[in-house]
Amino acid sequence: MTIRVLVVDDSATMRAILMSRLSNEPDISVVGTAANAAEGRELIKRLDPDVVTLDIEMPGMNGLDFLEKLMQLRPTPVIVVSGSTEAGNNVTARALALGAVHCYAKCDRSGGLPLNDNGRLADLIREAAQVRFGGRAAVAASPAVGSTIDASKAKVIAIGASTGGVEALQVLLRNFGPDCPPTLVVQHVHARFAPAIAQTLDQVSKARVQLAEPDLPLRTGHVYLAPGDRHLLLGGTNQLHTKLRTGELISGHRPSVDALFHSVAKVAGANAVGVLLTGMGADGANGLLAMARAGAPTIAQDEASCTVFGMPRAAIELGAAQAVLPLQRIASQLLRGRQTSQAA
Repeated sequence: MTIRVLVVDDSATMRAILMSRLSNEPDISVVGTAANAAEGRELIKRLDPDVVTLDIEMPGMNGLDFLEKLMQLRPTPVIVVSGSTEAGNNVTARALALGAVHCYAKCDRSGGLPLNDNGRLADLIREAAQVRFGGRAAVAASPAVGSTIDASKAKVIAIGASTGGVEALQVLLRNFGPDCPPTLVVQHVHARFAPAIAQTLDQVSKARVQLAEPDLPLRTGHVYLAPGDRHLLLGGTNQLHTKLRTGELISGHRPSVDALFHSVAKVAGANAVGVLLTGMGADGANGLLAMARAGAPTIAQDEASCTVFGMPRAAIELGAAQAVLPLQRIASQLLRGRQTSQAA
């Protein structure tokens, strides 16, 4: 089946470049282009595209307001197309928190515009086309499976996420406070956007959310987000700390959720808890199983609340998830056990 794409960008040159990058993809068709939000809105109504690429830095429009209304009134998979400016990165992070499923950097690290992206945009579109929003309204009614885990003894929380993860992390971390266990997070994202995502999450959480650096001692009330180009690992024995590592992709990614979870299983064992959120593929499933075998409580997000159920589904099929919970219940499950333990 052909994936129908609408390109929204104020630059005629950029619209042409995006169309050129997709022109040789047999399963993707650009069905329309728009130069501003008003045109984009009308074409979405008329063409009903499968995926929208959206430049939210266009002059004369508020791209975030447009995206927010689109997600409320006509939920559609959106890929945010961003330049290389710091302001653009911040806006992109906020767009991901509003429900955009991917971000695509149209420029390279130097700010230049490469002629070829090696199929990166096409791959993101194929992933976005698999997103389904229909079931997410029924999250409250979704049954919890195996929801009796005890996370009260956790000295560290490890969280993995991919497609739809920034929005999910925003919901989850909103409930984390200054007394939460140290938390390590791997979110699949382009390295350029990781600092802005950490800042965006920090604004909604009472815990301190920051970008992970090498050899940071873990502190209560702190959340450490992996940079987008290095694996985040847990190190230490008496004093737990962050480790960052370059090297090959693991489970197809760098940073990899599997890499994080395996390190947590080895270092923290039963004194940790693992959480696998929405995402495409299977990264994190084997690592979550390693954590469960090491005695750690493990949680997977349920299908109804996921943007994409791929990663949690893979973990569930392996028997790695001791509890399968709606997103809104995961934080309370993690923190309720801890609060009960502290009260005792």
